[in-house]
Amino acid sequence: MVNKQFYQEGLARLRDAVRSKRPELCENQTWMLNHDNVPAHASLLIRSYPAKHHTSVAPQPPYSPDLAPADFFLFPKLKTTLKGRRFQTIEEIQENAIRELRAITESTFQEAFQQWKKSWERRVASRGDYFEETVLKML
Repeated sequence: MVNKQFYQEGLARLRDAVRSKRPELCENQTWMLNHDNVPAHASLLIRSYPAKHHTSVAPQPPYSPDLAPADFFLFPKLKTTLKGRRFQTIEEIQENAIRELRAITESTFQEAFQQWKKSWERRVASRGDYFEETVLKML
């Protein structure tokens, strides 16, 4: 279960990874965190963590699956490849899900994030107003 403490530990690991792999983003404070509005992300502990570590957080409007990469890209992709298959154990589910995740190419991820960026640009241009948008049907 993901609770605020577990999520904060993940944020710390993410921050460390960004600092080691893309130090210029931390130095000029240009990297931005995107997460949705689930309770673990909205707790005071989590809201204060990015501020304490000079990390901008992209605001997430409620009910916006087009702006959450896991919702518009990753979960549907996994669901499509695993749909209709029967598994005997949790371990078998995990092994197949991991195999499917590893099969996603870097270019597929890059394309998904370019589409995500376009969704954000449209949202900014609309000043956050609601609009119908075709949710990605990825590759």
